[in-house]
Order: sequence, then C-alpha cells, then structure tokens
Amino acid sequence: MTAAERLAQARAALTVIRPEPFNAEAPPEALAGAITPTDLHYVRSNFALPVHDGILTIGGAVRNAMTLTLDDLRGMPAVERAVTLECAGNGRLAQTPLPVGEPWGKYAVSTARWTGALLYQVLARAQPAASGVDVIFVGADHGRYHQHEDIAFVRSLALAHAVDPAAGILIAYEMNGAPLQPDHGAPFRLITPNWYGVASVKWLTRIDVSPEPYEGEFQTGHYMYEWPDQPREPVTLMRVRARITDPAPRSSIPVGTYTIRGKAWTGTGPVTRVEVSLTGEGDWYRAELESPAGPYQWQDWSFDWHAADAGRHALRARATDAAGHVQPDVPPWNRIGYGNNAVEVIYVDVHK
Repeated sequence: MTAAERLAQARAALTVIRPEPFNAEAPPEALAGAITPTDLHYVRSNFALPVHDGILTIGGAVRNAMTLTLDDLRGMPAVERAVTLECAGNGRLAQTPLPVGEPWGKYAVSTARWTGALLYQVLARAQPAASGVDVIFVGADHGRYHQHEDIAFVRSLALAHAVDPAAGILIAYEMNGAPLQPDHGAPFRLITPNWYGVASVKWLTRIDVSPEPYEGEFQTGHYMYEWPDQPREPVTLMRVRARITDPAPRSSIPVGTYTIRGKAWTGTGPVTRVEVSLTGEGDWYRAELESPAGPYQWQDWSFDWHAADAGRHALRARATDAAGHVQPDVPPWNRIGYGNNAVEVIYVDVHK
C-alpha cells in the first residue's frame, strides 16, 4: 500500500470539512467509548501536510541549546496520558449570525492516549535562562494564510506553565499505542492538556525560550475571542460542555425506560455535575456522573428516562465543573466563533 493509499484509508471514516488542508470531524460513534480510535479522531490542519526532517531544535534563551531526534525522545522516561482535545471552533455552525472560519459542526472533539516525553523534563535539559518569559513552539507546517504569503504555524505558552510538572504537557510520539500518523503530527507533536487543540502544535520542529512575550499570527492575530463590546481575549482552556451521545438526534424510541448517555468535559475540571432536561423549559434532573478516569479526559454520564408519553420530546444536557462554570443556554457569540459551549438540544420521537 502506498503512502497516499494509507492516508486515504486513515481518513475514510471521518466527516470531511475541507479536503485541503485536511479538516474533518469525528463520526458520532467516536464518542461512544472512553478512547477514540485513531482513525475516528478529528483532524485540524491550517496547512498541507509538511515534510519533517525528524529533528527537534531547542534554543533561544537557554543555557544548553540542543537538537533531539525521535530516538532521543524515546530514550527519555515515557509517559502516557489520555487527553481530550477539542477544536476551538467546535460548534461554530450553531452560532448566529454565522461567524467566519471553518464550518465546524459539533464533532471536532476526541480523546486519545498519547505517549511521549514530558515537556518540563526536556526543557530542564535545555536550562531556560532566568530572563525567559514565553516558550515558542514552531510547527513544520506552513503556507499562505490571509495576508501572509508564507507563514509557519507557531504558538507559545508562558514559561511558568511549560515547566510546571502539574501541567502534564507532552512531546508525544505515539497515539493509542502506535507511532503518530501524518494527520496527527508525525513524528512528534505537543499535547497540552485542558487547552483547546490549537495549543497542541503538530509536526513540532523547534522550541525557543523567549525573553519577550510572543505575539504572532496564531497567538494574537487569530485564536482570540473578539467580543462585540469587550476587549479581545486569548483562546486558552476548554469550556465546560456536555453532549448527549445516546439516543441519537431525531431517533425513534419505544415507550418505556430509556437510558440517556453522554460525555462531559472541561478544561477547568473535573466536571462535577451533569443535568438533563426533558422539555424546552422544564426542570433539570441530575444525571449519574462517573468519576474521571484521569485528570485530562472526558467523563461518562447517564440518566434513566421514563418515557411514558408518546410524541416528540426535546432533550438537553448541561454540565458544571469544579471551577463553578456552567454551560450557557445561548452561545457566547464572537466574531470568529470560538468556544461555543452552549447547551445543545436534540429531539427524539417516542412511540407506542
């Protein structure tokens, strides 16, 4: 099988949003299990698949500039983390008026097991200077973007965050127990738990410690909340969200007891409560919420619904997290349509 055939096979089960650069949502069944199979995991790309030379260069304001290969990273202590990643534009199509940007529906979210070296341990080898402020992550992907003729995908994190062991940030080289596939950032990528996926730079080629705050196109130009009457705000942590995964929207179910199931996730977790509403304006009923299997992944929840009345029923679910954040009823509109975590509504038909 050729490389092109392998790539097409890996993409076959996804819902394509844009073929080039490749952007695709996970299918609904990808939310059924605790871990999303690799071939069902959503894909977000700003540019075409790049060529990577297999070298990671670490420099800038460090005492020990270095280059690392995949073998070097594999030689460090390996850590596996299950991490939920969500595109910042997930749910953009549900906002009114429609914002600019990729027309994402609601399935640009997935959870995988990522294996790699801990970022803080890699940076410890490089020994950041006391003057360091930000850590800049450069991807090998590049191309035309708005007014830029050719620009690389570059993001940054505060140095204090990057070197914090509790942040759990990985330079990952495996996904679900296998080497990274091209769409997911091979040969290595950043995995930044709790943040929207934009912070998990793929095809990582360079890390620089900067003595100045980084201001680049993908840091302060895009991936900013542009509110109508408020100052711009950077896109960072995932907002709390619950999703009904069963029953499927517009399905038909018989009268009787039906177990509604779903997923809930947040960047300021864990999720502490999920509630279900069975009408458009009725009471909210507390669902059974499973304890988190890990600190960075979605949680399962369920609710036994006694569907005694035939007819159409609107179902809603909302989540609350440990920081006290609650899903809003109305999407928080912003010009580029980021962070839509509004309560979703589905309907089902109950029949005798």
